[in-house]
Amino acid sequence: MATRRFEATEPELAALYEDLSETSLQPLWELRGLLTPTPVVRGVPYRWAGEHLRELGARAGELVPVDRGGDRRVLACCNPGLDGAPYAVSTLWAAVQYLRGFEMAPAHRHTPAALRFVVEGEGVWTLVDGDPVRMSTGDLVLTPSWTFHEHHNPTADPMIWMDVLDLPVVAALDAVFFEPGPSEETARTTAPRSSSEAWFGGGPGLVPVDGPALPARRSPLLAYRWADTERALEAQLAARTGGHARIRYSDPVRGGDVMPTMRCEMERLRPGTTTAPVRQTGGQVTCVLHGTGRITVGSGDQAQVFDLAPGDIVAIPSWAPRSVSADTQLDLFTTSDAPVLEALNLFRTETVAEASA
Repeated sequence: MATRRFEATEPELAALYEDLSETSLQPLWELRGLLTPTPVVRGVPYRWAGEHLRELGARAGELVPVDRGGDRRVLACCNPGLDGAPYAVSTLWAAVQYLRGFEMAPAHRHTPAALRFVVEGEGVWTLVDGDPVRMSTGDLVLTPSWTFHEHHNPTADPMIWMDVLDLPVVAALDAVFFEPGPSEETARTTAPRSSSEAWFGGGPGLVPVDGPALPARRSPLLAYRWADTERALEAQLAARTGGHARIRYSDPVRGGDVMPTMRCEMERLRPGTTTAPVRQTGGQVTCVLHGTGRITVGSGDQAQVFDLAPGDIVAIPSWAPRSVSADTQLDLFTTSDAPVLEALNLFRTETVAEASA
């Protein structure tokens, strides 16, 4: 199939363009929009309301068995600016997963890395390469690339959580692989503390001397508990002026991000606090854990203001300023693709002056 053919009034130039088209070549001097002063971003600011996600997840739970849902009952966030692609922003998949009481999502693994952030609920646990990890409200649970994982709900109550994957990045690199897990049934029991936490969850600056071999380029700790996260937020608020604290989840042994493709952060705003508008390259997905307020995404006439409530998921496209205002105490979890951009020396961030926003 021939590539695009460019037109010209001069016969010889028109003939050149025809030959270029037939050989799948294009003349750079006719191409427009390849190099732009700022990023041209197709994704748009968008909010998926937590109340709708919970309601639709429950309806899917009644109508769609896990096996019919392709091993997982998941509602993918589809950014309206991405032409139907099931991505929250161009580089991150975000979704909610709904597991009914006494259900199991069977084991599989894939090269895209995943994380689970629990907005509400208790009782579900996920098995990551044989390590059972409890999932509770406010917890961040990692499923690194190419690790087998399955989800179990041994209770009678359903549970919903947010999944974020680096699927768009891995797909763009033509590196998606998938493999179903073993068919034998896994015991439906779990320890109160996973093996990864026993080894690497001892606290700040405490790491094993003769522990297991460290995995390459990602955190050996699979669960970051809300109690620890909240303690760090409160300590930072006590140590600084103002009502805004922000922390980053990191590899407890080597530092750096928890995964090579995704950065995870949590912030707390006291009531009445408003953050300065900040923009960065790369997409972000923000999820509300506690509280109410507003988030402004974009600038000038393109700015959009969304009310915030627990369970809301908000897409922040690349280079769109982001500012948050808290009515009550507000806790926000954010995932971004910043590690990828940093590795490529493409990451930049700046605070936007209100007058020029």
